[in-house]
Amino acid sequence: MTITPPALSVFETLESEVRSYCRGWPAVFDRAQGARLTDEDGHTYLDFFAGAGSLNYGHNNPVLKRALIDYIERDGITHGLDMATTAKRAFLETFQNVILRPRDLPYKVMFPGPTGTNAVEAALKLARKVKGRESVVSFTNAFHGMSLGSLAVTGNAFKRAGAGIPLVHGTPMPFDNYFDGTVPDFLWFERLLEDQGSGLNKPAAVIVETVQGEGGINVARAEWLRALQELCHRQDMLLIVDDIQMGCGRTGGFFSFEEAGIVPDIVTLSKSISGYGMPMSLCLFKPELDIWEPGEHNGTFRGNNPAFVTAAAALDAYWADGQMEKQTRARGEQVEQALLAICAEEPTAQFRGRGLVWGMEFQDPAHASAVCARAFQLGLLLETSGPQSEVVKLLPPLTITTEELDEGLRTLARCVRETA
Repeated sequence: MTITPPALSVFETLESEVRSYCRGWPAVFDRAQGARLTDEDGHTYLDFFAGAGSLNYGHNNPVLKRALIDYIERDGITHGLDMATTAKRAFLETFQNVILRPRDLPYKVMFPGPTGTNAVEAALKLARKVKGRESVVSFTNAFHGMSLGSLAVTGNAFKRAGAGIPLVHGTPMPFDNYFDGTVPDFLWFERLLEDQGSGLNKPAAVIVETVQGEGGINVARAEWLRALQELCHRQDMLLIVDDIQMGCGRTGGFFSFEEAGIVPDIVTLSKSISGYGMPMSLCLFKPELDIWEPGEHNGTFRGNNPAFVTAAAALDAYWADGQMEKQTRARGEQVEQALLAICAEEPTAQFRGRGLVWGMEFQDPAHASAVCARAFQLGLLLETSGPQSEVVKLLPPLTITTEELDEGLRTLARCVRETA
């Protein structure tokens, strides 16, 4: 199947030039179910993007859709600010019983606003309030959001340039394996912390992704994360894990940091926490950090009750037992074997990943873009990531079938061959 792009008319004449995904996927999408989307001309596309990780349970998941329809039909609360509602209570009780208690995690739950960057901004503000310091350390190739505070701890030069003002109070440090193993972990970081002449203000916190999604699918080793937590404890800094894209089961466990055996001081969640692609985010933190004054941080749309409904339904349906984690790990092994075969035929490519997030890096960034363009023509949605868009990123729904996954991987292999 080769797809002819439609005339986009009003999208090109009225919508801002800032739009991006639609440029790589020039179709007008109309319906979606599971791991597939359909455009208005009837062409179907296999989705290896999953709403940038917002659709871990697929499009219009029938279990979540039923819960949402039932809630709307009984005139359940839609907009609730931070009022107590039955939907919020059901979500909090489910999150506590299904996610927090089985993992012995003590977190308080804050609803900071609808998006991931809202959660990051709240985490940064809280860390600074608790420690009474301004500086926050982030890592090379990090991505934490597009609002100013989040951009200040984001590495990508193009995105940072869009701020239009100096981005301050953030200091980058090398991510795991940044020097290809030639430098001991945290050598530079610790030297700066201990040197009174380094010019580094004592940080309030460190913010990290266990797998850098937008940065190129850079996977931090468990031992590196454990060493980072130990460093934070020793130096009186809070550890913030940004689990916005890699949480909610993307790497296997519900939280991406579970495998490392660490307990961050603060955790941010968004994207797939609602389960249905609706705006929702959480900022989780240890109880002793809950020093907020009432109303000190708020937001009009932090009480998206339909999202609470689908979030609770997703937790009940997929996380009450251990099957989702086992399935994701099995699907991940399927992807790994396919990528191993592809890279054996294409010596300019290498791959890395965990669970159901994988990246294939090409020496020539143009090759990665060509692969994604060809994939769209063949009915497969893929995007690039990395500082030069040199990585083809695989982010299918966790609920994808083995047959659909194999179909997409075979299409990917074809695209790599045809664009070599």
